[in-house]
Amino acid sequence: MTQRLLLFLKTFPLFLVVFTQLPFSAEAWGFFAHKQINRYAITTLPPDMFRFYKKHLTFLTEKSVNPDKRRYMIKHEAAKHFIDLEMYQTSSLHENKNLFKRVEKQDIPKDIIVSHGELPWAVLNVQKKLTQAFIHRDIPKILKLSADLGHYIADAHVPLHTTQNYDGQMTGQEGIHALWETRLPTLFIGLYNFFVGQASYIEDPLLHIWDIVIQSHTMVPKVLALEKQLSAQSPVLLKYSFEQSGKLLKKQYSVEFSTLYHQALQGQVEERLRQSIIQVGNFWLTAWMNAGSPSLDDFEDITVMQDQKEQPIQETIADIKIYSDQCTRLG
Repeated sequence: MTQRLLLFLKTFPLFLVVFTQLPFSAEAWGFFAHKQINRYAITTLPPDMFRFYKKHLTFLTEKSVNPDKRRYMIKHEAAKHFIDLEMYQTSSLHENKNLFKRVEKQDIPKDIIVSHGELPWAVLNVQKKLTQAFIHRDIPKILKLSADLGHYIADAHVPLHTTQNYDGQMTGQEGIHALWETRLPTLFIGLYNFFVGQASYIEDPLLHIWDIVIQSHTMVPKVLALEKQLSAQSPVLLKYSFEQSGKLLKKQYSVEFSTLYHQALQGQVEERLRQSIIQVGNFWLTAWMNAGSPSLDDFEDITVMQDQKEQPIQETIADIKIYSDQCTRLG
């Protein structure tokens, strides 16, 4: 019996628990994949964490989409979901680490960072806050920050979250963002294998998140080129279809075109989803271990509070333009 099979048999009961506690149904566009990533990430955790996170599985799954909901209400929230890596071109991760230090020292104007995205820094900031929440045994914050952290890490694995050409608007490919990020996972998730193994400690989160972002960015040319090639070969009538969504009839990429694109990508979407799952587990585990690995079984069993009301936005005209542009690219 191989080691892989032994590991599968050891972990399989965890998957059963997760599967049986939450219905496997598609939600609104853009939310489906995020919920699955947080949900499956729970199965990567060691027993001491798994028991606690499994107890709050529904919260962690449903609240995984809160950052997307907040981006229309909270100033600068939208910038946390992307990074225009073309604006931060460097030759190595080491230089990216120096770039981050420069930002902390305010050597780069904040408006430039906000305009071109701050996804890696959002991940690191939330992870540090999660560690503090573990230290202070603050269950509502642990759960809220865990859900948020999962969302940002998942975004870092999407190639089109790392480029200025985020929706193909520079190459006449408008709509490709939703095609890659939402349409394909919704159609083909039943074919994916989400057995990703066990989470592990991250020695250097700074270099780690930059590695993830840079890897995603290297996939951008393929994502765009394959869609353009297939579009050139497909009549418009075969590329799109109309599907009923509640009482609305929505224009959507056809199943036929989506299937061709999915096949051409050769497992890319599944691979990024799998990487998202294990990396969410890795960052959760790292935050917990950095807090001293407190026993979560001893945490007081309390009802998780609803999210606090967000503060109203006070913006200048320039702020409003930047904020509007960011919401447009994400929505």
